[in-house]
Amino acid sequence: MRSARLDLALETGAFALPPDGPVALYRPHEGDELDSFSIQRARVITGFRPDAEWFAARGYRAGEGPPYAAAVVCLPRSRQAARALISRAMVEVAPGGPVAVDGQKTDGIDSILKDCRAMGLSLVGPLSKAHGKIFVLQAGAELPGWEARPQLIEGGFQTLPGVFSSDAPDAGSVLLAQALPEKLGARVIDLGAGWGYLARAILTRSSVSELDLVEAEKDALDCAEANIEDPRARFHWADARRFKPARPAHAVVMNPPFHAGRDADPALGVAFLRAAAGMLVPDGTLWLVANRHLPYAPVLATLFRQVEDIGGNSVFRLTRASHPIRQR
Repeated sequence: MRSARLDLALETGAFALPPDGPVALYRPHEGDELDSFSIQRARVITGFRPDAEWFAARGYRAGEGPPYAAAVVCLPRSRQAARALISRAMVEVAPGGPVAVDGQKTDGIDSILKDCRAMGLSLVGPLSKAHGKIFVLQAGAELPGWEARPQLIEGGFQTLPGVFSSDAPDAGSVLLAQALPEKLGARVIDLGAGWGYLARAILTRSSVSELDLVEAEKDALDCAEANIEDPRARFHWADARRFKPARPAHAVVMNPPFHAGRDADPALGVAFLRAAAGMLVPDGTLWLVANRHLPYAPVLATLFRQVEDIGGNSVFRLTRASHPIRQR
């Protein structure tokens, strides 16, 4: 879908690329076809580790720093994050260079288009195709108030626009933090650590000597590093589904994601469960919070010898699963 709009913008001249120089592609998604651009010129700029790995495996280079000759902003879901990304592109592209903004209607492209017009920005387009729109700005304009700014929320935590649960601790994570035992084990992994809410709770347990925070979104991990000042904590920008700890853990704590974009994808959470089971010592324990409607119970039964419902509420289920079954 994105490639159809990019091709249209290039073919019509709405998005007129300079003859040379790198083209920055901000936050494209796994599966996006970027054949509109020479792989030699394209620079993929993303803080989401699975996307970064997907494009790297196909020969795309990461951004090596501005200035860029042109850019494509692939709209994120968060309006604040979208504004911040556009603001960044307007600074990092050489003045006068084209900055294309692309997104589906469900991503809020119409709201962002309205915001750009309200800022008095001159633009080419929009062009509509494949349930979305693309329009082109000219780099160099200042967008005061659009830059990404850390905010402090309840509990003194720092977050950034676009990270999960940026305005307040997630209700499921709050329940899980309250349910964690004092004797959690020495080596613990916070899988999908976000900006560090659960990690801070884990580190109040005296038994913990090492905590690995594993998070795929770099902005969230950066916030976690700002929020957790404890020598026992180690921070990993990694895809939790493929993370390999230096040593097996006594406990894994997690509130796994179950959305891919706007679409529910329980398989994502299932992949977290399988990964967690493989990270534990033979008598290790998984502490899990998840929405009650998610079909995790049958999967947990194949991964752990003991699975126990330890509470929750009408929305969330708390689960303790121990003694992982070694897969042959």
